[in-house]
Amino acid sequence: MSYPEFLEYPEPRYHGHRGEVNAAFRPASTPPDISSPGGGATHYLATNESTGGEFGLYKVELGARAAGAKTHFHKAMSESFYILSGELELYNGERWVTGRAGDFLYVPVGGLHAFKNVTDEPMSMLLLFSPGAPREEYFERVAEMSQRGGEELKRFRIRHDSYFVEDFEPEGE
Repeated sequence: MSYPEFLEYPEPRYHGHRGEVNAAFRPASTPPDISSPGGGATHYLATNESTGGEFGLYKVELGARAAGAKTHFHKAMSESFYILSGELELYNGERWVTGRAGDFLYVPVGGLHAFKNVTDEPMSMLLLFSPGAPREEYFERVAEMSQRGGEELKRFRIRHDSYFVEDFEPEGE
């Protein structure tokens, strides 16, 4: 494969000459940041705050038959799914596909997507949001807000750049 002589990289953002000691290590043994009934858990691997807004990376574990998220899109960030174990039904905006260990789905800004675990087995995945966003409150409160429903849930979703199709459908459809 040949490569062009001049490659276009982003503009430098670090202007030092010797580098810095600034890496962050998170051992695999770190307990999840959120645990939920039914075998679900979310691990905050790299947050908006810890990456300076570069990206957010989360390990999400869903229990058997977990509902996941209905069809929605984001106006400010892309979302990527990397399946670590088990199976996950992923809606790519056009159709449902079955994601298995090693499968990857990238959803650009504005792309419709959804996911759910329809199997009797748990699954785990990495979720990557780019650029980073303060998703922690969303993960921590979405179950509570879903129980409240109505306009309060819709405002909560919009506050977290999550535009669910069901929130904007005319009543009766």
